[in-house]
Amino acid sequence: MIVIEGCAVATVDADQTEFASGHVAIDGDRIVAVGAGRYPGDGERVDGTGCLATPGLVNTHHHLYQWATRGLAQQENLFGWLTELYPVWTRLDDEVVAATTAAGLGWLALSGCTTSTDHHYVYPAGVGDLMAAQVSAAGEIGLRFHPCRGSMDLGASAGGLPPDEIVEDTDAALAATEEAIDRYHDPSPGAMVRIAVAPCSPFSVTGKLMSESAVLARRRGVRLHTHLAETAEEEEYCLEKFGCTPVEYAERLGWLGDDVWLAHAVHLSPDAISRFGATGTGVAHCPSSNARLGAGVAPVPDLLAAGAPVGLGVDGAASQEGGQLGAELRMALYAARVRGGHDALTARQALSLGTIGGARCLGRDAELGSLEPGKLADVALWRLDDLGHAGIDDPVAALVFGPLATVELLMVGGRPVVERGELRTADERELTRRSVRAHERLLR
Repeated sequence: MIVIEGCAVATVDADQTEFASGHVAIDGDRIVAVGAGRYPGDGERVDGTGCLATPGLVNTHHHLYQWATRGLAQQENLFGWLTELYPVWTRLDDEVVAATTAAGLGWLALSGCTTSTDHHYVYPAGVGDLMAAQVSAAGEIGLRFHPCRGSMDLGASAGGLPPDEIVEDTDAALAATEEAIDRYHDPSPGAMVRIAVAPCSPFSVTGKLMSESAVLARRRGVRLHTHLAETAEEEEYCLEKFGCTPVEYAERLGWLGDDVWLAHAVHLSPDAISRFGATGTGVAHCPSSNARLGAGVAPVPDLLAAGAPVGLGVDGAASQEGGQLGAELRMALYAARVRGGHDALTARQALSLGTIGGARCLGRDAELGSLEPGKLADVALWRLDDLGHAGIDDPVAALVFGPLATVELLMVGGRPVVERGELRTADERELTRRSVRAHERLLR
């Protein structure tokens, strides 16, 4: 039994319950009590004075391999950025993927993240088992991991954007995706690894791969993920090639539903927003990446009002070099207000996006995303009594409006991953050395 007490607590439960000074009690991998004041039972005590306890953050979209190619294509939009980087990514191998996965997940942990997806869709031939490299690295860091087995089957010679040498045969991609489900997907409660089916995007994937991926995912009971409606250029592409918008194209192929979450969703019509809400289709909102590439701002308040699940995503490290999910709380708040005015989003709504909203996107809101008895003990304890947060009396406002807070303690299933701002499951210096080697291998 571990008891965190003396801290402010933001449970992010359905009633938005908060305690100015409270406790979170953990037994094994589960939360057993949350409340005001001291916990009356026994247990190892963690002094949370000066801190705020929240659910661990949930990252709903990432491309961890991109950690090795940060700082490139600095002035490009999405299509230009991809055109510059795809040739570099053709040199990926299992060593690079292992190093970047560990580095990216370690950095996410230091910013309060306890669960992360990853969307890996670049599979050059003969470079080792990339999914195995990812799952092993995630186990090393200790985060809950939802790798999305991506795929591309529409190369440049067939009118797609990626080079032919990194696209797969359609049937081979589907078979490899099903193999990943067989090997790694754990449907049991408390699972550390779950697989999603994730063809890349409308301009790198055939309609056949999109539609058959949806059939595969539903036959196997796993979730679906892809990029959609990220840029104005994508909308123009879909209108010219398919005679419809990206959302209409996705719906035509069976890609709206409560088992689907889509990255970006920046360019949505009012009808598309309504369809997302009516079908329960989720959105991974990536405000920093969308700003970096000049893609625009997703209509998050409108999606929330329609009832669509919305979570936060860091996105690939080559389009969001900061790589910190905690910082996306403030960015989401600011982006919403740039688009919709001063009252478009509140600090507590931003925290909800990063916690229970992300858990809804991943279909795990019964287990993750709020501090409630019976849920998994994925907890972030943020230090707010430092100079950067001094004088902000509202702890949730301090966390969201203020600078990124130091993570005093991060627990995944009751296991400490970060303590006093330091990663405990891996050597940060070694992660740095490995990631530098990976960068040099790709850019040699």
